[in-house]
Amino acid sequence: MMNLLMKIACVTSVWLICSFSYIEANSLDYDGWLNIALFHALDVDEPNKFTLRGNITVTNRNTGLVSVAQEPLTLQDRNKLKRLAQQKQLYRMEAHVSDSDGVTKFLTSSKACALAKAQLTDVLWVSLDHSGTVTAVTQSVNNGNMNECHDLSNSDVDVLDEFNTDVYVKHTESAPIPDTASFIQKMEREREARERGDTKDNRSFFAKYWMYLVPVVILLLISATNPEAGQR
Repeated sequence: MMNLLMKIACVTSVWLICSFSYIEANSLDYDGWLNIALFHALDVDEPNKFTLRGNITVTNRNTGLVSVAQEPLTLQDRNKLKRLAQQKQLYRMEAHVSDSDGVTKFLTSSKACALAKAQLTDVLWVSLDHSGTVTAVTQSVNNGNMNECHDLSNSDVDVLDEFNTDVYVKHTESAPIPDTASFIQKMEREREARERGDTKDNRSFFAKYWMYLVPVVILLLISATNPEAGQR
């Protein structure tokens, strides 16, 4: 038993040391900056053509401090967005994340009509894992009612000249570390108690002898419902 506990303790210790070493090694650049270039597809006839929308610079991944610079929409872009909204198409956006490991692309989308009704006000969520690596970039629009697309007017589109974007950096919560030391101590105390004979069975009377009591109760019920069977 002691050998097994010692093996568990050793394996757990090695796992904890490796985990902390991995987190510490990857946390060196956790506070570093990263750049996110935004591209969107506005042309219904060319759905795979993405043009530059703007840039987001995360100056500190730990604190979530960001800087946003976006291109104003031209008259041609407004007409394209209006066409997307009237045809109930999706507004698609690509986020190109640049860091020390290279460039990673993420695709996100929302309802074009909802974005137009919200006057280009949207929210971008940048998700980071425990090492500070970007795992997702997602867009959300507060006005997500598809029925309002029928009420889209020219005045709603004429004022669409620039995006108003809030950017939030979301960190992944670390899982709790198992309390292995307390578990080993508890098992050791139980083993020592069994060796001394100090363990007591604190179960109730019924919990101890239910397998004997249940047949007797069944026989009594049968005898009560069928007196002849009881006499036999």
